Amino acid sequence: MPALNRTEAETRARLIDVHHYTIDLDLTRGAEVFGSTTEITFTALAAGDTFVEVKPDTLHRVVLDGRELDPRDLDDNRLPLTLAAGEHRLLVEADMRYSRTGEGLHRFTDPADGLTYAYTQLFMEDVQRVTAAFDQPDLKAVFDVTATAPAEWTVLGNGISERIPDGEGRWRISTTPPISTYLLAVAAGPWHSVRTEHAGLPFALHCRRSLAPHLDADADELFDITRRCFDRYRELFTEPYPFDSYEQAFVPEFNSGAMENPGLVTFREEFVFRSAVTDTERQTRGMVIAHEMAHMWFGDLVTLRWWDDIWLNESFAEYMGFQVLSEATGFTGTWTDFAVARKGWGYDADQRPSTHPVAPDAEAVPDTASALLNFDGISYAKGASALRQLVAWIGEKDFLAGINDHFARHRFGNATLADFLDSLARSTDRDVHAWAAQWLRTSGVDTLEPVVADHPGGWQLEIRHTGSRPHRIDIGLYDRAPADPARLVPRDRVRTDLTGTAAPQPLTLPGRRPDLVLLNDGDLSFAKIRFDQRSWTTVAEALGGLPDALSRAVAWNAARDLVRDGLLHPAAYLDAARTQLPREDDLAIVQGVLGFARTHVADRYLPADQRPAALATLSALARDLLHSPADGLRLAAVRSLIGSSDDTAELRDWLTADRIPGGPALDPELRWRLLLRLAVLGRADGDDIAAELVRDPSASGEESAARCRAALPDPQAKESAWAALFDDDTLSNYLFNATAQGFWQPEQHDLLRDYLPRYYPAAVTLAARRGPALAEAAGRHAFPAYAVRPDTLRLGRECLRSDEPTPALRRMLADQLDDLDRALRVHAAAAETAPTR
Repeated sequence: MPALNRTEAETRARLIDVHHYTIDLDLTRGAEVFGSTTEITFTALAAGDTFVEVKPDTLHRVVLDGRELDPRDLDDNRLPLTLAAGEHRLLVEADMRYSRTGEGLHRFTDPADGLTYAYTQLFMEDVQRVTAAFDQPDLKAVFDVTATAPAEWTVLGNGISERIPDGEGRWRISTTPPISTYLLAVAAGPWHSVRTEHAGLPFALHCRRSLAPHLDADADELFDITRRCFDRYRELFTEPYPFDSYEQAFVPEFNSGAMENPGLVTFREEFVFRSAVTDTERQTRGMVIAHEMAHMWFGDLVTLRWWDDIWLNESFAEYMGFQVLSEATGFTGTWTDFAVARKGWGYDADQRPSTHPVAPDAEAVPDTASALLNFDGISYAKGASALRQLVAWIGEKDFLAGINDHFARHRFGNATLADFLDSLARSTDRDVHAWAAQWLRTSGVDTLEPVVADHPGGWQLEIRHTGSRPHRIDIGLYDRAPADPARLVPRDRVRTDLTGTAAPQPLTLPGRRPDLVLLNDGDLSFAKIRFDQRSWTTVAEALGGLPDALSRAVAWNAARDLVRDGLLHPAAYLDAARTQLPREDDLAIVQGVLGFARTHVADRYLPADQRPAALATLSALARDLLHSPADGLRLAAVRSLIGSSDDTAELRDWLTADRIPGGPALDPELRWRLLLRLAVLGRADGDDIAAELVRDPSASGEESAARCRAALPDPQAKESAWAALFDDDTLSNYLFNATAQGFWQPEQHDLLRDYLPRYYPAAVTLAARRGPALAEAAGRHAFPAYAVRPDTLRLGRECLRSDEPTPALRRMLADQLDDLDRALRVHAAAAETAPTR
């Protein structure tokens, strides 16, 4: 499928003005294809040639202004059109193919009850898999959608849906206001629905019928969050909510976290919790709800003109999601969660060769294929951090005034970075254009390091600033409590502005030097921070004694960066976690530190011969955390203990008893975790997996079973999993991911050795054959990340030089190889130093 390039889009936007789509879908033609009939009315502003996009299984008929065109003129996904100036009407009739990879119209049959569902995910350019369209974001139009579905199905869409009287299985979706093609949404199936009304609008939740009890259990919480966030956005934004309903559908095998379709937000159905979760995971779900709701204004009402400005969608929704959830609901720790769970994603992405500015130049995003690669930690986490810094710099009042000016000027239209900056400039006396040039048009992470010295009458602090951005930060000053050196007492918090250009001016402060100088306390900016030696000693011995969770998150992130940069021995990070985490009561921090310690420190940053000791440390830490009175902390501890234990007899006893002493009763998610660990360690077999699947025959159970089967340390099991991944195209996207996640295991290196050189050519071939979603999955989940070896790196670099991977796979491989190279550097640095800084 040729990628649409920017020049083509600009040319087409000058030539045509699209008014209206009338789309009729027939979902009764079997399991492989569906019918799509599309009528588009548009105006050619001058005579000229252009094209409409469609990706059919079979193109039956094309009619332009009553004149039949030859369907054989379709060139891949482009149907050429020669136009006279004036009004036009285009009719396209086709059979389209259902997707099994989460792109286009994805079809899924529930293994629990045999019921079938279909939903669209049309982002970037996949609308062409469902309907003919002039597929670019600045050709907005009004949509009218009807559909024919099996009699027992419900059809949902961007507006209020109604069954057409006397039309068996016929549904009509209300007319939309002007929206971009990628925002069209349809979801069809025997949905379980919970409905209510708020602010005069219908609200609804939808899921598969087999998940109905779980959705019903959480419906009150989900509606409460939705209502509270909706009301807060109405307070913040002068522009009213622009659509006629607000429905949320939790759909199976969804590739993203969620999608901001106007009026029908789709979420990955993992947010319908089947098993026990922590409050932090509930907070994450709430943030995603708030994030997607922000898109109703940032992205849906006002849409980017071209994909270089995706930050106008994602960075704003990310920032507003965390901020509004904290303001409107009981989830007040959102920015701690952001610091722990999202900030590292941004820092990591911004230090790879694939980094890019938050708002890249137009030349850097020449087509849709390159644009798709920019949906990453920079566009989300770094962009949101930049906006948080902007708010700290200009103030929330001016920030909101600029946003509302932007909405008013571009409602139901398209806008650029320049448009937004002009709106901000009208609302503040700050030079926001200069700020944007320094923050949004540059890449890379700044580093801030304190230099502390004695000074007559007090002490002196100099901040060494590596980088060029201005930063407004708070500096936290802390002392150890005299009666309890493990507890830190705040002395002061000093706000300072770093220009990024002038030489730093030392601060002279009264009294003795503090035990801890914490730069960027409160996490207002996006920068790596370092410690002076005395501060690091305090952190290592008393980090858990910092009184504020966000301050502790900043310190843990700094320790994480020190490990990644080879400045702190990985074992020292584990020691800090072992001593400080038992004092931690913030779930986001506990989960974040345990996750980094397990997947990065133990599995990648320490040599293989030190991994057993690291896992033993994590097991001991998890057992300590089991004594916590908080259910969420005990659940996090149980998950960590299962993943780090190598005591197969104990693991088997827990599975048999259906309980871990001190922990919760085992639910399906925990039982599958236990079985996976036993499979990895060679103490489970195919019969065990089959028996557990009988116990949990759900879609999640099928995925877990696939993960466990691929993890078995058996040559036949590995070869079977490999063939399913790379030779057989029947796996859906989720089953592919699960199989890939089970395949590579550090404990099985000898068994897996011969697969390492097979991975790269197999992934390249798969990506070319199965498309971007599976290409990304092959690079993300099927990559042998555990194999921190020079030959893994060498083979990968050879692949990038010679094997011509698709853009989606190339980006994933480039990032994975950069992470692998970093891990090798951490190994080398650790070999030269003792396990202390």
